[in-house]
Amino acid sequence: MSYQERRAIVSVLSTAVIWGLYFSYMLQRYPEGNAYSPEVFKYWGTVFAILIPVTIVARILIIVLFSILNTIATRVEEPEFTDERDRLISLKATRNSTLVFIVGFALGMTTLAFDIPPVAMFIVFFISGVVSEMVSELSELYFYRRGV
Repeated sequence: MSYQERRAIVSVLSTAVIWGLYFSYMLQRYPEGNAYSPEVFKYWGTVFAILIPVTIVARILIIVLFSILNTIATRVEEPEFTDERDRLISLKATRNSTLVFIVGFALGMTTLAFDIPPVAMFIVFFISGVVSEMVSELSELYFYRRGV
């Protein structure tokens, strides 16, 4: 198994763990009351505003830890170059991820069009973010396994 494949597997697992823990933590703080109250909108704004730095810091720590452990276990350092194949795989994975996020965004907006409370839109956004990130990593794993 190549370094890129191992990195993709670690990224998928870390994404699931980070988002799962964060969502379960924040769900406990959901405000009671009217779904259209300002507190609900403030809550979801806070959820997404905190999610970004938490995810960035956690991903950096996981990548560093993975690189160290991978180097110790395999005695092979991370490749310092990327070739055209790596770039093409990255672009295809980004394309797939973007398509998933766009569909999630459209579904989120559709919930508002059908007069469903805004909470559903935020949940769809949250889920589409998780799924799009997972699709990106799984696409990379698939393309490295199958070839481009």
